Amino acid sequence: MHEIAPFDRWSHLYDASQDPLSPLYGTSYHETLCTHTVYNYYIHPQWDEMGSSTLYLKILYADYQNGFSIIELLGEWNDVLHNDVMYLKRNIAEPMMQQGINKFVLIGEHVMNFHSDTNDYYAEWFDELEDGWIVGLNFRDHVVQEFSRAHLDYYIAFGGAFASFNWRRLNPLQMVAAMNQLMIRRLGM
Repeated sequence: MHEIAPFDRWSHLYDASQDPLSPLYGTSYHETLCTHTVYNYYIHPQWDEMGSSTLYLKILYADYQNGFSIIELLGEWNDVLHNDVMYLKRNIAEPMMQQGINKFVLIGEHVMNFHSDTNDYYAEWFDELEDGWIVGLNFRDHVVQEFSRAHLDYYIAFGGAFASFNWRRLNPLQMVAAMNQLMIRRLGM
């Protein structure tokens, strides 16, 4: 797992550790020393912690003027044991929402498992977005199935066109424009 690095092709466009509006402002990284683990497996030092011991993230891009953020995730999303959605909402999403972010793209290619509990934080997060949305992009099939069993599809758009979207070939503005179009189609607007 230490070889799975966050996507860095946009790092010249945005760095959350250098963004004074970011909840991760001032974070420093070691180039080679791995200090965080997911179940005893060291992870790449560029992943950021949010309070969970099993789920880590990287804010790849935030655009306050256009109100969106793109966040890549790594690990196990475990609401049963660790209430990971609470950490994600309280420590990352809420500070960003206070700065005008109301659209979140959560990239889940490196989320290995999902364990659901209640949907309270999902409902709260969704309700606070007003005209925004949350997209779960490229989560693994078994994770999407667990999301569906937990009835999270009301709060997070995932599966279908969001299951295998080739986002790496786009810049952040193109990616979010594509997500907006998919959400318009999904909502039948």
